Amino acid sequence: MGIARVRLATWNINSIRARIHLIQQLAREAAPDVICLQETKVEDALFPREAMAEIGYPHQAIFGMRAYHGVAILSKLPLEKIEGHHWCGKDDTRHQSVVLPNGIEVHNLYIPAGGDEPDPAVNDKFAHKLDFFREQTDWWGRQSDGRRILVGDLNVAPLETDVWSHKKLLKIVSHTPIEVEHYEAMRAAHGWVDAVRHFVDPDEKLYSWWSYRARDWRAADKGRRLDHVWVTPNLTDSLAAATVLKDARGWEKASDHAPILVDFRD
Repeated sequence: MGIARVRLATWNINSIRARIHLIQQLAREAAPDVICLQETKVEDALFPREAMAEIGYPHQAIFGMRAYHGVAILSKLPLEKIEGHHWCGKDDTRHQSVVLPNGIEVHNLYIPAGGDEPDPAVNDKFAHKLDFFREQTDWWGRQSDGRRILVGDLNVAPLETDVWSHKKLLKIVSHTPIEVEHYEAMRAAHGWVDAVRHFVDPDEKLYSWWSYRARDWRAADKGRRLDHVWVTPNLTDSLAAATVLKDARGWEKASDHAPILVDFRD
């Protein structure tokens, strides 16, 4: 059984209240049916629910905290079994799940960035990142078969072509060998398929994040693919298209991430 025709977007919005206009522009230009956001940076009571409903997303799953982290799912479709999940003994709102009307689970994740030093012995943030991956890997390995989609800012660029320079970024957090190893272990634990690389050849450069530090991010093009969409193997035949909406990185007061769009067909 496939999935009803659905366009899904995932986007690290980097503070939704500061960037409501970006969601409005995404809705106008790409018309996704489901929008999964990361780094919303707002507690649930202050989430701009009405503004999101006004642009066509009345069904909302909000899982946030004040000023940091936070994930949310906005949908034109009803959402069921809305859950928030905590990891590593922290209440930091990095993982939520919902079920779409067709029974497909959607998991929305914001994995810790890991700080600057890729050494868990001296950097607690990096240790947390690796622990997060380990707990996720163990959990997914114990889940039953099902039809699932996992999206989000996973904060790892796994392939050499997912970064602007493999050689220069080997010791930079997000592309170190230990992070890639943990990323792949988590992906393999549930047999996840990389929906974007299903369409884009692994030999082709592809990014979803460009630093604010670059004066002209497009000209420099020193990006990394930190944002991902995975599907269970039984949904592979339902994949219709996938793209990184690169132009969104240049929208007014942009996030440093661009949204990813994945289309599913009957």
